[in-house]
Amino acid sequence: MKRHPDLLQLSREHYTALKLARDTKRAAESGTAGDVAALAQRVVEVFAAALDPHFHVEEQGILVLLAQAGEHELVARTLADHAELRRLAAALATPAADTLLNFAELLGAHVRFEEREVFEAAQNKLDLDTVQTST
Repeated sequence: MKRHPDLLQLSREHYTALKLARDTKRAAESGTAGDVAALAQRVVEVFAAALDPHFHVEEQGILVLLAQAGEHELVARTLADHAELRRLAAALATPAADTLLNFAELLGAHVRFEEREVFEAAQNKLDLDTVQTST
């Protein structure tokens, strides 16, 4: 998808998140305790270093503007997904295949939702030159 220049970095970060979701899903489905533990640790680390800061950028920039533009359902779903992903990432401090799988599936669905709906709405409705998009 063609992205407004102000959304390019967030989209690049989404690509990285999709790779994490894929790897995490594979580990969860393997059922191998070592794979589950390794990916759970990776999720905890990547979440703290990259995903949570990414969420904060969205929450303090694009989501504020979308709410002001009346896109309350998009904003509410995005915030609910962020909250659940935060909860799941925290729960992975104790590795569990089912939690890992839930995280992987939600992260993948969330990224696709943002790319297809949130970012499309932003490009169509907002003056993106006013959005803070750097992490």
